[in-house]
Amino acid sequence: MQRLRLKADGRIVELRDGQEFPLAPTMPGLAPATPGLAQAMPSASPVMPDATPGETGTLPPVRDLRRRAQLTQLEFAARVGVPVETIRNWEQGKRVPRGPARALLAVIAHSPETVFAALATETSPR
Repeated sequence: MQRLRLKADGRIVELRDGQEFPLAPTMPGLAPATPGLAQAMPSASPVMPDATPGETGTLPPVRDLRRRAQLTQLEFAARVGVPVETIRNWEQGKRVPRGPARALLAVIAHSPETVFAALATETSPR
């Protein structure tokens, strides 16, 4: 079983033998976890003017993630735990996912089945 940890700066690392190994994001538009792990990011992504320092300011392909998962906006929003308006705003470039949302989307890009399964068990009634 792969163990992942979300760092305070938004990076995702894999824990193996007591050490942390950065994961290179598979989502174009997110900054690489460490230099050299990911190829140069395409510059075709729209830059968002409201990005805060330390964030890339590029729009992650939320629509691509959702389509790869074969989910509607409403289904994807429900599984991720955000309002459907948030998904629409991300896909249309009106807003940029920040902080925990960015990290969650990066993990979804890496292992969507694991994330959706973990989120589904978290919200299951007891």
